[in-house]
Amino acid sequence: MPRTELARFLRDRREGLRPADAGLPTGRRRRTPGLRREEVAELAGMSVDYYARLEQGRGPRPSAGVLEAVGGALRLEPAERIHLFRLAGSAPQAPPGPTRSVRPHVVGLLGRMPGTAAVVTAANYDVVGWNPLAAALLGPQEGCNLARRRFLTEAGATAASAPEFAEIVVTRLRGAAVRYPHDAALSALLSELHDGSEEFRELWQRNPVRLPGHQVKTPEHPELGRLRLNCDVLAVPEDDQQVVFITADPGSATERALRHLAAAPR
Repeated sequence: MPRTELARFLRDRREGLRPADAGLPTGRRRRTPGLRREEVAELAGMSVDYYARLEQGRGPRPSAGVLEAVGGALRLEPAERIHLFRLAGSAPQAPPGPTRSVRPHVVGLLGRMPGTAAVVTAANYDVVGWNPLAAALLGPQEGCNLARRRFLTEAGATAASAPEFAEIVVTRLRGAAVRYPHDAALSALLSELHDGSEEFRELWQRNPVRLPGHQVKTPEHPELGRLRLNCDVLAVPEDDQQVVFITADPGSATERALRHLAAAPR
C-alpha cells in the first residue's frame, strides 16, 4: 500500500473541501482552508486519532468500510473513490445502485435548449430529468422507465426503431446488473421484463452488444402526426447517466412542428 500517496490524497481532498460542501456551518473565517481532521473524523464516524494516522501514513491498512466512510465524509466523486481504494490496496465495493439524482449543471443544460427535447436516464433507464419540450412531445415523464415502455407496451414494441433500441436497452441493462448487483429496484425491473416479454428474454440470452449512437425515429404524435426525429445520446459518466437529445432536421416539417410545440403555452 503506497501510504505516502494515500496520506497525501486524503490531505489534499480534506483541505480542498469547504465546510458548506460537507453540510457543516461555516461560522467565522478559518485560518486554513478546508475541513479540520476532527470534522472529517466525525463525519466518517471514527476516532480523530485513527483518521490522523491515515493522513500521516501510519497504522494498518484501512478496511473497505473505513474507506467508504472516509470517501463519503470527503464527498469524493466516483473516480476519486475508485482512486482511494486503489491507493489503499483494496477493491472498490459495488455502488448501492444507479444514481437517480441529476447534477445541477445537467439540469441547467436542459433549460438552455428550449428548441430541443431532452431527457436524462439513469443506468436502469428510469427517466430522472427532462425539459418542458420533452414532456410536451413524449407525454408525462414522471415515473417513466424507457426499458419498461419499450418491452411492456405496444407503442414501444411497434416503434420504427424498436429492434435497434431493444438491443441497446439490453446491452445497457446487462452492464448495470454487473455494476449494481445489490440494487433491489434494478433486480425487480429485470424480473418484470423477463416475466413480461419473450423478446426481452431472447435478447438477454443472446447477449447483444450495441452502443446508442445516432438513431432516427418516426413516431406518430396525437396532435402533430407523423414526425421524423433524430435521437443522439450524451453520456454523463460520473453518474452513469445518459442525456437523450431529440431534434429534427433543419427546415423540415418536423422542425416547424417542434417550434410550434415549444412555443405553445403549457
